Amino acid sequence: MARAERDGVRAGTRRLPWRRNKGVGTGGVARVDRRTKDLIPRLKPGEIAVIDHEDLDRVSAEGLVERHPGAVINARASITGRYPNSGPAVLARAGIPLIDRVGPDVLEAIREGDVVVVRGDEVHRDGEVVAKGMLLDGDELERQLTGARSHLGEELEAFARNTVDYLVRERELFLEGAGVPATRTPIEGRHALVVVRGYDYKQDLQTLRGYIGEVKPVLIAVDGGADAVIEEGYRPDIIIGDMDSVSTAALTCGAEIIVHAYPDGHAPGLERVRALGIDASVFASAGTSEDIALLLAYERRADLIVAVGSHAHLVEFLDKGRGGMASTFLVRLKVGSKLVDAKGVNRLYRPTVRRGDLLLLVGAALATWFIVALTSPAVRLWFEQVWLRVRNLF
Repeated sequence: MARAERDGVRAGTRRLPWRRNKGVGTGGVARVDRRTKDLIPRLKPGEIAVIDHEDLDRVSAEGLVERHPGAVINARASITGRYPNSGPAVLARAGIPLIDRVGPDVLEAIREGDVVVVRGDEVHRDGEVVAKGMLLDGDELERQLTGARSHLGEELEAFARNTVDYLVRERELFLEGAGVPATRTPIEGRHALVVVRGYDYKQDLQTLRGYIGEVKPVLIAVDGGADAVIEEGYRPDIIIGDMDSVSTAALTCGAEIIVHAYPDGHAPGLERVRALGIDASVFASAGTSEDIALLLAYERRADLIVAVGSHAHLVEFLDKGRGGMASTFLVRLKVGSKLVDAKGVNRLYRPTVRRGDLLLLVGAALATWFIVALTSPAVRLWFEQVWLRVRNLF
C-alpha cells in the first residue's frame, strides 16, 4: 500500500482502488472492548473485534490489521464526517470487513468469547441476528470520506481557537517553562530521542538503530512508546505520560517515571505507579503527554531533540481525538530550533549493500591473504612443498 494513499487528506486527490471486503460468512471468536488499544493485544488471527471507536484513526486501524482479525464491528461511526480519518481505509485495503454504526447495545449483546458470524451487514450468533449495521467499504467508504473532506475548514477553525485558548491557559509553562520537573537522568548537552507510539514509529526506530548505538541519546518514551523502545532491544531512560497504555513490564524496567497530571494537579496514573512501589515525579499540563515530553527535553537543555512517531499535520492532530492537540502546534513552535522530526526517515534512506562494495570487500580480503602468504615463512614453505609435488607428478 502506498504511504501517501494511506493519509486521509492526500487520499482525496483521486479515487482510490478500494479492495472489496468479503463480508459473507466471516466467523470467529469475539473480542470485546470499549478501548481499541486494550483490545488489540488480546486479538488473535481470525477473531472478530468488537470496538466502540468514533472516527477510527490510522494507528488503531494498523494495530488491528497487524492482528489479522476476521472482521471489525464498530458500535459507533468509524467516520463521523468531522475530518477524513484514514482508519477505515486501512481496514478496507487489508480486506477486513468493517461493520459500522451497529449501536452501543452490541457491547452488551456480544460477550467476550462468543462465537459470531458476519454476513453482509448483519452479525449472527447461534443462527440469530444479534446486531446490524453498515458494511463500510467501496463506494460507501469513498462517499463518506468525500463528505468529511468538505468539513476540514470548520475543524481548522476550531483547532485555531483551541490553540489560542491553550496559550492563554498555559502561558507560564509555554513561555517560561514553569512547572517542568527536574530529572535524575542527565539531559543537558545530550541528544534526546522522544518516542511516541504513533505513525510509522516501528520502521523509523529500526532505521535509527545506527544513530542510537553511536550517539546514545536519552531515550524518552511517551506512554506506550516505552514498550516500543523495549521491543527494539533498548531500555527507556524516562517514561512520561498518563500511564494508561504502558505495560507493567515497561514501568518496572528501571526507567525514571514522570506522570502527566491535569492542570489542577490530579494525576490518575500516579496511583498505578505507586502501587508498583515506584517513585515518580508529576508534570501538570493541559497539553498532551507528547507535548510535555518535548518541553521536558527542551527545558532541561537537550542539545538536539529527535521525535519518533509524533504528530505532524492536521489530520494526525485530529486523529488523536483531543482538543488539547492544539498544544502540539505551539510546542513545536517553541522547540523547533532543536527539533528533528524522524517521521518517514525509513522512506528517506534504507541502507543497502551495493555489488561493487561487496566485490571490493572480497578483493581486499583476497589481497590481504596473498600478502600474508608472501610474508609468512610457514605459508611459503607449504606452497613450495605443494609446487614440488605437482612438478614431480609431471
